[in-house]
Amino acid sequence: MNNSTPAKGIHKKYFYHNNGIEKKTFKGDRSPRPSRVLHLCQIPSDATEAEVISLGIPFGRVTNFLMLKGKSQALLEMASEEAAVTMMNYYTPTTPHLRSQPVYIQYSNHRELKTDNLPNQSRSQAALQAVNAMQAGNLTVTSALGADGGLCPGSVLRMIVENLFYPVTLEVLFQIFSKFGSVLKIITFTKNNQFQALLQYADPMNAYYAKMALDGQSIYTGCCTLRIDFSRLANLKVRYNNDKSRDFTRHDLPSGDGHPALEPPIAAAFGTQNIIFPSYAGAAGFAPAMGFAQGTGLPVPAVPVALGSLAVPTSAASGQMTVTGVAGIPGNSVLLVSNLNPEVITPHGLFILFGVYGDVHRVKIMFKKKENALVQMADAAQALLAISHLNGQRLYGRVLHATFSKHRTVQLPREGEEDHGLTKDYSHSPLHRFKKPGSKNFRNIFPPSDTLHLSNIPTSVTVDEMKKLFANTGSTVKAFRFFQKDYKMALIRLGSVEEALQALIELHNHDLGEKHHLRISFSKSTI
Repeated sequence: MNNSTPAKGIHKKYFYHNNGIEKKTFKGDRSPRPSRVLHLCQIPSDATEAEVISLGIPFGRVTNFLMLKGKSQALLEMASEEAAVTMMNYYTPTTPHLRSQPVYIQYSNHRELKTDNLPNQSRSQAALQAVNAMQAGNLTVTSALGADGGLCPGSVLRMIVENLFYPVTLEVLFQIFSKFGSVLKIITFTKNNQFQALLQYADPMNAYYAKMALDGQSIYTGCCTLRIDFSRLANLKVRYNNDKSRDFTRHDLPSGDGHPALEPPIAAAFGTQNIIFPSYAGAAGFAPAMGFAQGTGLPVPAVPVALGSLAVPTSAASGQMTVTGVAGIPGNSVLLVSNLNPEVITPHGLFILFGVYGDVHRVKIMFKKKENALVQMADAAQALLAISHLNGQRLYGRVLHATFSKHRTVQLPREGEEDHGLTKDYSHSPLHRFKKPGSKNFRNIFPPSDTLHLSNIPTSVTVDEMKKLFANTGSTVKAFRFFQKDYKMALIRLGSVEEALQALIELHNHDLGEKHHLRISFSKSTI
């Protein structure tokens, strides 16, 4: 077992290899060499096959799986040894939890897992097929297991916060849960003297992964523990945008009588307590280490890009969510973006990039220090979303840093003041993605990835022409596919996340002719 495993002495381990079952015994402190087959133990008796398989999904394709319920163990085979090593490297410092219980993982002694001739494996194989189909974006097969299989019952989560020692605000929940996908609505309330909340995602898969990762975790050290279940509600109805409820797709809702308008108390929520912001992965599939949690010195491990919306690492020692620190001003919508490449970056480039996660009103690159810029979003919620997705990304050879600025607005240059074109006002730009309340764009917000979703393509444009267009930006085109039912849309996979970021900046709104301008966003799928 790995060093974090409490079990000692001799353990029996069951391997299913070639013609049947082999029993192996080994010392608890002996570490097998890397293998694409992983051994999981201390699995809770009520954990489903889908939950166990999903531990491996963020790191690549799971090619085979075997559940040993009576032994509280499982064997999980990844598509490659590299994927298995990445999974082990991630889970070694951050022990995964299922049903609020730690699960321990180590390499198997065998190179592959064969289950063809084993009895009673139909359920495990059905779970594997269903979860892999979910990963590919096909949710129709999730009915193969039904509610009993634990797969995506819906997009609305119901949560209870136990041991409420510090206040948990709507904004804190938004910051945490937006790591797993696009949060559309949140309603908070108190029932039976317990703080509770309902939260709706754009995609049931996001809700499933959020529940998998966060159920049983504590927001602050030793308190504010999340207990999460799926709600029976299919859709939340939010009447007011205030400190108790919020519809992030509707900025036109009233605040309601007797309720203050939503003003995210970010500084108060974070203050001296230890809740901190996660970051998505960077170039070539891996994120840089994101510094240290405030006041703890706990490192945030690198996570693979596929983990994207799963990236709220927890400390094995404390069970506490640790994410990079953000010092903010309550209700502020202005971001400080630093470590930019001054030779390449422009106000328009920042407008396009940050515009993926909200409507950018103004951009200012600092005249004396062009590595820094201010980006003003439409509101604080969009600013939070942009930070959570873009902080830590690699752009033009540098790791971008985004946090809240001390400034409350970006000032335009005074009349006659020389600005060198470094400050731009985009408040009335036709390229805003979210100006229409309830726009479907709210449901298509995904973390940066190497795969881009393209739309508004003329039917006369060929595959080779599209590949050449992206290759001219310096990108390596790995794959391209038009949608079968709509040739105006396509997916393109580039050589890295960094290449995708740069291609989006350079080609979003590109004139393809025939009055068609290319629309680009990040895709939740891959090809």
